[in-house]
Amino acid sequence: MNVLTQPTPSSAAMIRTLGLVATVCGILIVSAYQSTREAVAANKRIALERAVFKVIPGAASVKEFVAGTAGVQPAGATPPLGAVKFYAAYDQAGALKGIAAEGAAKGYADTVRVLYAYDPEKQAITGIGVVSMRETPGIGDKIHSDPAFLKNFVALDAQLAADLKSLAHAIKVMKHGAKQNPWEIDAIAGATVTSKAVGKGINDSAQKLLPLLVPHLDTLQGGK
Repeated sequence: MNVLTQPTPSSAAMIRTLGLVATVCGILIVSAYQSTREAVAANKRIALERAVFKVIPGAASVKEFVAGTAGVQPAGATPPLGAVKFYAAYDQAGALKGIAAEGAAKGYADTVRVLYAYDPEKQAITGIGVVSMRETPGIGDKIHSDPAFLKNFVALDAQLAADLKSLAHAIKVMKHGAKQNPWEIDAIAGATVTSKAVGKGINDSAQKLLPLLVPHLDTLQGGK
């Protein structure tokens, strides 16, 4: 009795088939990325503008810049080495309303990222908004809802020292109820670690950005 057997596919044929499948999958992934990249970028820009408008009331438009040793210039695809990114906000008439920049530091559960507003005339931080965080609900997340904590950022002193190389006074977070100076932040009771992350993120960012930015503020007038 003859038994018919199915031919076994060769290893070479299997490899060719797998290679073809992998190639097709790769093309599909790249095509999907290319087709959605512009939409994703547009959504990010919209979210950023909304965040800037929130921390700088009265702003009507936002432009992205970088500040470096060579001065201030519009942000490009490849920023100069050591340059710091920031956002300039303008009113309807094109007048500069304020500066926004990001700060980040390790919190209790993860990195806390905030967007803060800097008012050149007041030489102060005048508002903050949370970009991302994963702090304890009901405790750490009070940094964007606690009125007393947010009051720290109505006019948080961020003046530069006489040599314009650093802040005159480092921004510090104090134990709840111990704040005495305008460059200090009164921590949220029970959320000191998260409060300190906000303060450190802002201080570290401002220490890098403002010495590069302040001497060239005139270049931002009218968005030029």
